[in-house]
Amino acid sequence: MNQNVSLAAAFLTIALTTGTAAQAEGVRPDQAAFREIYQELVETNTSLSAGNCTEAAQKMAARLRAAGYPDSDLHMFSTPDHPKEGGLVAVLPGTDPKAPAILLLAHIDVVEARREDWERDPFKLVEEGGYFYARGSLDDKSMAATWVDTLIRLRAERTKPRHTVKMALTCGEETSGAFNGAEYLVKEKRDLIDAAFALNEGAWGMLDGSGKRVMMGVQAGEKTSQNFRLEVQNPGGHSSRPVKDNAIYRLAGALTRIEHYAFPIKLNDTTRVYFSRMAGIVGGELGAAMTKVVADPNDAAAVAKVTEDPTWNGMLHTTCVATTLDAGHATNALPQRARANVNCRIYPGESVESVRQALEKAAADSAVKVSTLETRGPPSVVPPLTREIMGPIEKVSARIYPGVPVIPLLQPGATDGQFLSTAGIPTYGVNGLFMDPDLGFIHGLNERVRVQSLYDGRDFLYELVKIYAAQR
Repeated sequence: MNQNVSLAAAFLTIALTTGTAAQAEGVRPDQAAFREIYQELVETNTSLSAGNCTEAAQKMAARLRAAGYPDSDLHMFSTPDHPKEGGLVAVLPGTDPKAPAILLLAHIDVVEARREDWERDPFKLVEEGGYFYARGSLDDKSMAATWVDTLIRLRAERTKPRHTVKMALTCGEETSGAFNGAEYLVKEKRDLIDAAFALNEGAWGMLDGSGKRVMMGVQAGEKTSQNFRLEVQNPGGHSSRPVKDNAIYRLAGALTRIEHYAFPIKLNDTTRVYFSRMAGIVGGELGAAMTKVVADPNDAAAVAKVTEDPTWNGMLHTTCVATTLDAGHATNALPQRARANVNCRIYPGESVESVRQALEKAAADSAVKVSTLETRGPPSVVPPLTREIMGPIEKVSARIYPGVPVIPLLQPGATDGQFLSTAGIPTYGVNGLFMDPDLGFIHGLNERVRVQSLYDGRDFLYELVKIYAAQR
């Protein structure tokens, strides 16, 4: 049994012995109010297949309206073709019309979740063993609920921010090809969300196996997700007369060659800082390898050591992996067609076409056609890490999480920041809470977040927004 499982079991035992009532002890009234918002949002199913983002956005608008926000500052949006995939933009006006706005972005759609697969109902918020369990409990309704709560707190305190504070809750982040609210706002309602910069998901605090805080991450850049199709076609025939030119074998050979191909290692300002600072935190042989990679990205031995970790591997170069297969048309016939989907996470600065060509070259078979599938969005842009951005994050982190280093990172995954940053709204990922090494089972079964971590992260983001909103 690994340490994470042991830790989870320990927390579960505590929950069973202390009971739900004990869990509620020590919760401040304002935290209880936040929990109501969070629970309502989590328990509104917003999966693409059976959910309704528009309903969730309407519920959040109702909460803001009850807190005193006029309808003129609440903007629901959707399209006739996607009535259930709408969202909300809310505005807290600033006092200085010349001061650019700041934008708080979060997506409210979630990954699919089937009740029969989960230990608990994925669309019921369950507090157990020091964790909140539910689909979206972490990704990304923890941040969406925090932003709603932040606007309510600012209003209740009669805060008069210098900068206008805008919030956008959008749908479509989790599903390629779905209506994407962030993309829609950039293209069709830019004035509603225009801002000097945006805060978004994409980075978090890291806990080690014992629950100790290791570092607070700030996302400054992300990779671009892109799917490619590899396809082989031939005449086929009767399975009793096998031939060497078999579509499945040709495709399998190409995939094997792609498996062993590695895109060149690359560093940018963000990853240089990240690995330089992580080297001191990690220490030992691995820390030394990180230092060597920063000094020389062509050091094969050091690169091999660092890239053993899937996350760090993803930060250092473009990665491509086969995700689906589809071949043949009958069990007693030679295949006429074999297809595979290869999902790539493209490093900032590289083009989709250059990656397609690299896959084609790695496949090393003219019979294998490599084509680019639907593009999710524009290539990502790395936003600048200025003192105006990093200073407030470091200040708030030092107060709430003293002694924990703040480190910028490149997100190997993809967020809706891709649409904003390329449109001229630099977008930074920071959620202020700390996650276990298992990343809270994001996108998997029994997604969870530590209760105290969520409450601390809520306070972190609230204080951060107040500083940004008052900046000169």
